[in-house]
Amino acid sequence: MSAGWLLAILVAPHVTLTPGWRMVALFCHLTCLVVGFGAVLTVDWFSLRWLLRREPLGTVLTAARGAHLLIWLGLVGLLASGAALGPDTSSGLVWVKLLAVLAVGINGLFLGRVRDRLAAVDGQPTWSALLAGVAAATVSQVGWWTATLIGFWNANS
Repeated sequence: MSAGWLLAILVAPHVTLTPGWRMVALFCHLTCLVVGFGAVLTVDWFSLRWLLRREPLGTVLTAARGAHLLIWLGLVGLLASGAALGPDTSSGLVWVKLLAVLAVGINGLFLGRVRDRLAAVDGQPTWSALLAGVAAATVSQVGWWTATLIGFWNANS
């Protein structure tokens, strides 16, 4: 994850797109945001429903397994298309966004382990496993929203 993130940052300054290709890259970026973040929001919605005792844990884990590929495809697509869009790495706000993306990726790896631990539990999960899941979901939401809002801000300023 870290190597891909670093590669995207190192490649970005060397990419120059024509206006037409820039529009294609922007479309890809927005599409990957919808796919990746949409899948994250879906899993978090099922998780919230479980916390409210509206869904069994198995449903949440099934949703997480089903969304796993979409989340990673979205994130990888965001890295690639973001690099093609040439972020201004002299901007502090852009660095906040880049670090939020890195945090989302590393946290996603951790969330996969949490999901596997919860899936292996027979019966009620431990508080430590649940706390790890809630903390990681919070980091995920903060990271995705931070990157999205900064991207929106930069596109409109």
